[in-house]
Amino acid sequence: MYGKGGLMMGTRLTGVPWREDLLAEPDIFTPEDLTEDEVMVAKTTEKFVDQQILPNAESLEQHDYQVERETFAAAGELGLLAIEIPEAYGGLELGKHVAGLVAENIGNGGGSFSVAYNIHSGVGTSPYINYGNDEQKQKYLSRLGSGAWVGAYALTEPSAGSDALKGKAKAVWNEDKDAWILTGEKQWITNAHLANVYVVFANTDSGMTTFIVEREMKGVSVGPEEKKMGINGTSTATLILDEVAVPRENVLGDIGKGHKIAMNTLNVARLKLAFANLGTSKRALELSVNYGKERKQFQRLLVDFPMIREKITNMNLAIFGLESLVYQSAARIDDALEKNSNEDASKVVGQFIAECASAKIQGSEVLAAVADEAVQIHGGYGFMQEYEVERIYRDARISRIFEGTNEINRLAVAKSLFSQFHDRPAEKRRAGNRNARFIDEAERRFGEIMQALADIVREDVLETQEFSRLVADMYKEISIMRAAYLRTEKAGDGAMLKQLMTDVICEEGYERVEAAVIRLWSAVAEDEGKAMSVKLRAREHVPEGQNIIKKKRNISEYVINAEKYCT
Repeated sequence: MYGKGGLMMGTRLTGVPWREDLLAEPDIFTPEDLTEDEVMVAKTTEKFVDQQILPNAESLEQHDYQVERETFAAAGELGLLAIEIPEAYGGLELGKHVAGLVAENIGNGGGSFSVAYNIHSGVGTSPYINYGNDEQKQKYLSRLGSGAWVGAYALTEPSAGSDALKGKAKAVWNEDKDAWILTGEKQWITNAHLANVYVVFANTDSGMTTFIVEREMKGVSVGPEEKKMGINGTSTATLILDEVAVPRENVLGDIGKGHKIAMNTLNVARLKLAFANLGTSKRALELSVNYGKERKQFQRLLVDFPMIREKITNMNLAIFGLESLVYQSAARIDDALEKNSNEDASKVVGQFIAECASAKIQGSEVLAAVADEAVQIHGGYGFMQEYEVERIYRDARISRIFEGTNEINRLAVAKSLFSQFHDRPAEKRRAGNRNARFIDEAERRFGEIMQALADIVREDVLETQEFSRLVADMYKEISIMRAAYLRTEKAGDGAMLKQLMTDVICEEGYERVEAAVIRLWSAVAEDEGKAMSVKLRAREHVPEGQNIIKKKRNISEYVINAEKYCT
């Protein structure tokens, strides 16, 4: 079908995420490892949502900018905007997993403000941390961290969406004015009407460059609010740049290197979005369980119907897998940054493209599924705006589009994997634990098909986007299986609910990986694919299936009794 190529791959990445041996003591981070201080950060965030966001939800939805600015200021007073800002510039410097913890808890009830918060504290702030000089950090980070100023990120243009680096905004150096003259439009800018400062990308003769543009600069204006399907409480508008004179000291990073800032900034933002999706998913589940325990049909509570219980179980399972994945990913990045503190932080984080993109895909798709089932459980009432799940459902849709569409992120995962794989290690099979065996077989089959793809010209593989989609989905599935397994193993004996959920995640996850491998083999090599399909379906080394329906019923008891997501 394809010619030979020189791409070599293997069954393990050089670094992340499959660096641990499943039989070794699991040295991973889980939500159960949060310190007392970090738990206090979570409680502070929960209180902030209860006292500052939920009571003002309707005002925020109506674009009450004054209320939103006051909300940002309140978040700043609590330190919630300064989590990742270095201490030297007035921040807390607490790392990615704590930043994710805050994003999760604001996502749990924060509605549209969750998006505004993530943009401000993420892509609206991190470029200064990672690429700013000392003067820029001193000037902007203190204001952004305190909530005195709101930040925004301006990359997308009317003619450049997923292909964001093909924008037409231009910056021309003017010697007489000793400034860069920026002209162009940036579309769908979050926090557009609230922001005091924007991170703006424009083309120069040397390539894309990043500029710091303040709202009060002459020639800066903002268009009307976009009329959107959801996240109506988030300001979204066009940023218009009409011959804006930007002084040379407002160039962020190196001239012509803006593309690196754009991509590296979005990389970690995807992980933070996954945390926010996690929080919103938990809220949707809690609303659904509580509604199901109040609403009766045919003289029975909704939660007494087996299919409703199955929905609740599947929601809890998806959230557990996502939660395990994102906390382990964030902690790995923190660990890598700490161990490589002398290296360029953006280069260190750039090694985690596959993890961040996978987390974004999974977070947005878990939220989509959970929100959809939440509306279904609410029935007709779920379609009514007076019920919160209706807004959650509408708001959820954008998460599969922004920070790179899920299609673009799947391509990013596959491209990263193709570049990181190396020679395959010696084969080994694991004994004992059935979940470890499911993972082992999934990894083995994944490695085999990746080796087959190594015999195809790399450009052909990347151009065949169906291949990339299947590779990304298998990688994501195995990563979730591993994350859940390692979390449960670390919890030890007595973690009955975690064990039940991990049993289901590993068995169902293997089934999805197997189906994807069969589909790929059939496309890559017809004759060999038929043989491999027979071999895979024989399941020689795969554990026998268990009663998943019974396990899910047991899981539902825990969740219904807890009246919310539980582990």
